Amino acid sequence: MSTDADESEQAATCSRCGRLQTSDPPVEALAWVAEFDQGRTIWTCPACARRHARDIEGKLPSEYW
Repeated sequence: MSTDADESEQAATCSRCGRLQTSDPPVEALAWVAEFDQGRTIWTCPACARRHARDIEGKLPSEYW
């Protein structure tokens, strides 16, 4: 069973390309996108987030706009 502490100690991995967050410089590591779905954290690296920005924006609630 995974706990929040276990999850936070693991390096984030991009759900689209498999890139590890630990390979990024500290400033670029801040640009990773976290999505929370059914108790899971899904990470997207900055490059994939730029490529898939329209998909990400499409998931925002209408109240945001």
